[in-house]
Parts: sequence; C-alpha cells; structure tokens
Amino acid sequence: MPVLPALETDVLRRQDPQAAELVLGELARQSTTLQLIAAENFTSPAVLAALGSPLANKYAEGYPGARHHGGCEIVDAAERLAIERAKALFGAEHANVQPHSGSSAVLAAYAALLRPGDTVLALGLPDGGHLTHGSPANFSGRWFDFVGYGVDAESGLIDHEQVRALARTHRPKAIVCGSIAYPRHIDHAFFREVADEVGAYLIADAAHPIGLVAGGAAPSPVPYADVVCATTHKVLRGPRGGMILCGSELAERVDRAVFPFTQGGAQMHTVAAKAVAFGEAARPEFAAYAHQVVANARVLAAYLAAEGLAVTTGGTDTHLITMDPAPLGIEGRTARGRLAAAGMVLDCCALPHSGARGLRLGTAAVTTQGMREEEMARIAVLLGKVLRGELDAARARDDVRALTAAFPPYPS
Repeated sequence: MPVLPALETDVLRRQDPQAAELVLGELARQSTTLQLIAAENFTSPAVLAALGSPLANKYAEGYPGARHHGGCEIVDAAERLAIERAKALFGAEHANVQPHSGSSAVLAAYAALLRPGDTVLALGLPDGGHLTHGSPANFSGRWFDFVGYGVDAESGLIDHEQVRALARTHRPKAIVCGSIAYPRHIDHAFFREVADEVGAYLIADAAHPIGLVAGGAAPSPVPYADVVCATTHKVLRGPRGGMILCGSELAERVDRAVFPFTQGGAQMHTVAAKAVAFGEAARPEFAAYAHQVVANARVLAAYLAAEGLAVTTGGTDTHLITMDPAPLGIEGRTARGRLAAAGMVLDCCALPHSGARGLRLGTAAVTTQGMREEEMARIAVLLGKVLRGELDAARARDDVRALTAAFPPYPS
C-alpha cells in the first residue's frame, strides 16, 4: 500500500509543488537513511490515512456526549473507540486520549494532582530526566519545586537509596518515575512503596517504554502509578501525540485538567489515528515486533561495546541505548555530526556524573523496517568505522543506502 496515494500526491503537486517536494523529500530522507532516534518510528499507512482524513476539519471541544460544538456524532464514536482500545490494551480503568503531546499529558497530570509551589521528586535532567521533570526553561521548573534524584556513578542504575532518602527528607507531593535516556526497566513497585511511605502521588512518565508495555516486552506501570503519562508514537508506532491512563477515582480530575484547563479542541484526526494504532498494537504481530525491538537493541548494544564504545549500564532492557564515544577519541556532538553525514541519524544525550555529551539511539524504527540481529551487527560495525575515521562519510553513506534499500519503510 503506497504511503502517499498517487491521487493525493498529484493534488498537492498541482496546487503547491513546493510543499509537495518537501513532503516527498522527507519521505526520501526517511527511506534512504538509518532512523536511529529512540523517540521515532514509522507509522502504518492506515495511521497516516486517519491523520489525513476529513476528521481534521472537525472542532470538538469537550468529551464524547458533552461537546461544545454540534455535529460531533462521528468524532464522538472515534474518541470512544480510542478510549476503549487504550483501556483494554493497557488494563487501565480510565484513558484520556486528547493530549497533543507527551509534554501536554505531563502538564495535565501535574494540573490534576498538584498546585504551584508543590514539591516533586523526579530523575534529574543530567541523569536522563525530561524537560517536564523540572527544567528551569520548562513550565515544570517554573511552577513547581523539583528535587532531582540520580543514577549510581558506577552502575548507571537509578540510586534507590537516594530516592528513598530524598523522599523522606523533602516529603514531595508527587514522585515521577521515567526517563528519556534510561535503558533499563523502571522498578515501579519500589517507587510505589516510597510514594506510599511519604504520602505522595506516583506519576509514571512512560513515554518511551509504553509501546513495549503494549507488546508485553516491558513491565507495566499501570498497576502501580496513580497516573501514567505516555506518548502514542515512539515504539507504540502511532501518531505523534499523548495520552493519560489512571484509575477511575482520578478520571474526572484528569479529564478536567486536559480540557478545559490545559487544552482546547481535541485534534480528532489524531485521536482517530490513535485508535488505529491501539488496534494494531493489540494484535499478536505487534507483540512479536515489540520483543524483536528489544532483541535488536540488546544485540546492537553488545556489538557497539565490541566496537569500543562505552555503553551505559552495560546494555539495555528496552529499545534505547546510551553510550559514550570518548574511548574512540571523539565527543558526542562531533560524533553525531559525523554519523549524520554518513546517513545514520541519532541524538546526543547527557552522560551522568561527567558533564559530557553522549549518544542516544534506539531500534524501534529499523525494526519496523524488518531489520533483525544480523543488520544490528552491520550497523554497529559501520558506526564504529565512521567514528574511528576508518570509513569516510561518502562511502559509509553508500553502505547505508544499500542497507535501507533492502528494508524500505513503506514498500510500494
């Protein structure tokens, strides 16, 4: 199934050739380079069809059965479908599928549970925390008093003793568990225990692992957290957006925090696309995909270590790998640029306890393309050669093109 139907492409070319070239150029970029950014994936053509549907035309402030606009019968059904599928997929009593992004979901969770000035305990930004976990440039750092816990300097694992000590000292109103650069599973039971000890809410920011949770390849935070915030893209492979899962006792507070407190009209084409993605994630083939994502990440991490890179925590439990290229004589930002020139697209990240920048990459997108362990070994060797200067960017780019040509993200 073509990702861009010929008719739609022709319409765009006729009306706005410049915009059409940008759309097709991005498709070509995605198809001819290695998408190793841990937060990205390829949605299905069905998800893209929902995103490009007439649902985009509908204003629908409010919730199904209680809208502030007329003509919402169909979009009400679409949102109910997304809600029911999300609840079934994750075993949650309540789901709000309207947040426009993961950050929007976290903002709504804070709005539902906290007041400005409340103390929140979260993973510090230098140790892998997100902007919404207390960055002074973000609403979270401006409105709340964040206390950061960290990871052990030797193992790279979350320092549970520090978490408990900080919780007892600061008595936070909420504890956040989750990270954008932590490659191991979070011990949700431990965080629940600490939260109960100090009388805090537990908020799980599961933006990265939620797709693995859907596929049974990672433990679920839903039985432990008061509120779970997540994105619907990344490993979950849906449209860019967010969602919130919680128990029935917090449902009304969460819904009011999304609308009318933090957002206006829902993006109904995106809500429908979320429903499509949840339906896809409930299938057995998605479970196989999620487990292959993890298998690929573990193999890739092992081969990267063999190439001389310092892989944090010694490996990964998830789709995500962080590493220090310093043993190869290169720092993170320079490494990212060199790899980008070779057609290998990934991110930089903070390296705890060093102040240096490392590299963060993931296997969700390349696994969607059908790559497996053999290709992970090939990618690691290629990456190592580029960073060591043994292979120039032009030759490496040819190797990347050959690899991606065998695994097109959207076969014709």
